[in-house]
Amino acid sequence: MTPTRLRAFACVVRNGSVKAAAQELGITESAVSMNIKLLRTELVDPLFTRTPSGLAFTPGGLRLASRAMEILDLQGRTVLEVSEAGTGRRMLRLASSDLFAEHAAPGLISLFTSRARDLDVELSVHPVSQFPALLASRVVDLALGPTVNRPRGPVVQRPFLSYEVLVVASPEHPAATGKVGPDQLPGQIWHLGPGTAGSAGEASEVLRRLSVPEKRQRIFQSDAAALAETRRGAGLAIAVGFTVRDDLRSGRLVRIDAPHLACHGAWATWALAGDQPPSASAELIRFVSTPRATQAMVRGEGAGVGRFRPAVHVTLWS
Repeated sequence: MTPTRLRAFACVVRNGSVKAAAQELGITESAVSMNIKLLRTELVDPLFTRTPSGLAFTPGGLRLASRAMEILDLQGRTVLEVSEAGTGRRMLRLASSDLFAEHAAPGLISLFTSRARDLDVELSVHPVSQFPALLASRVVDLALGPTVNRPRGPVVQRPFLSYEVLVVASPEHPAATGKVGPDQLPGQIWHLGPGTAGSAGEASEVLRRLSVPEKRQRIFQSDAAALAETRRGAGLAIAVGFTVRDDLRSGRLVRIDAPHLACHGAWATWALAGDQPPSASAELIRFVSTPRATQAMVRGEGAGVGRFRPAVHVTLWS
């Protein structure tokens, strides 16, 4: 009963199909099926059968389903603890949404790691829809991103920072001078960060409300690049309010007020429901709602390049 076989079985259980499990694991369907077959042979139990309504477990398969993730989690934590004991350091693996990773994570992680110098943080960027699966498979210890109504999977969201999403343009843009009315906004060029390439998030919601066609959307590698292009006068941008505060005060950017343009969101920590998080995760959950953490996220204080060195893997779109 190897970890590879257990992981394949756990993914089939969680996703309800071999195909979806193969996609999550990044392997072929035949490889998943082979691992399931070997488990069935070893345990002398069919584990489950396929029905038109989904998977039907045998009593033994149900027991294995409840234990597989416990076994994998224990293995992963043991490997991590042995490694930490040898190096004298701890590892915290975080998943993050695009907006949080770009605007709030640097200040937060820099300040947090300055308080716990034995801690290494690995930050990876994923669509919010993947947070439950990443947590369930123990790929990450904690996720940071927007709150979602009825998320898929047994997760607990703890909001810690509210923010406003608004539309901005340069002072010379026709939308800022009144030459373009609210009904003409969908036909303008929109400069967007990578987070709007997905279906979740407040920025994507603004685009849906206005019915902005894809041919009018220009996706940049970061929100900062999209805003830089917007300051040059060509196009509209969707921004988190506190990130353009200085631009609005100085007049480099102007807020565009019209129906359906502004919306509010909240970032939250995501963790498995009923799970006892690793010590570093529990520390971050407590720390992230403190005034110092809020200041670091909003103002980026302590986010020096020299101290913020997580391994960041960004997926723009698939």
